[in-house]
Amino acid sequence: MQILLIRHGESEADLLNVHEGRADFELTERGHRQAAAMANYVGSHYSLTRLYASPLKRAAQTAGHLSEKTGLPILFEPDLMEHNNGQLAGLSREEADRRYPEIKGLPVELSVYGQESDADFRSRAVKALNRILAESEPDSVVAVVTHGGMINQLYGALFQIPLLQRSVFCTADTGIHVWELSCRGCRVLQANLHEHIQGI
Repeated sequence: MQILLIRHGESEADLLNVHEGRADFELTERGHRQAAAMANYVGSHYSLTRLYASPLKRAAQTAGHLSEKTGLPILFEPDLMEHNNGQLAGLSREEADRRYPEIKGLPVELSVYGQESDADFRSRAVKALNRILAESEPDSVVAVVTHGGMINQLYGALFQIPLLQRSVFCTADTGIHVWELSCRGCRVLQANLHEHIQGI
C-alpha cells in the first residue's frame, strides 16, 4: 500500500506569525490555491482509495479540495490533529516567549502550560497510523491530510524514532510525503514534494 502524508496549505496564522497548534485558523486565499494545486497533482498521479484528515479547519479545508477532485469522502480522524499547545495557542511568538518561557530538559512524558506531552503526541500518532493500516487493504492508496508536527510524529511512529532524537522532517505548505508499505518493509518514495505550488 501507499500512504500520502499531506500538510495543509497556508493558514491565517502563518500571516499573523502566531502559535497555531490547536488554534483553529482557516486557510488563506493563497492556501486554497495551494490546496487546489495539490489536489490536481494528486488526482493526476495517484488513484486514491481513502482520504483521512484532521478536523482542524486548515486541514479539513485542504482535504476538501482533494475530496472534490477525487470524489472520495473525508474520514475525519481527531488523532491526526496538531500538537495541543495549550495556553500558547493563538498567541504571538513574542507574547508566548514572555508569558510561557521554554523549559529545557523537560522529560518527554511531562508537559507545562496546558500542553500535550511529547509522549502523548507520539501515542496519538501511533493510534492514528494503526487505525489507518487496519482499515486499509494491501493495494490501498491512502491520503492523510494533517499538520507538520503530526507528520513528524507519524514518521517517528512508523520508523520507531526515539522521541529524544528530535528528528525533523520539514514539510512545505501542501507538501507531500509518499510512503510504500509492504510485507518487505517500509520505504519513503517522496519527501516534501511541493513542485505543484511553485509560483503560487
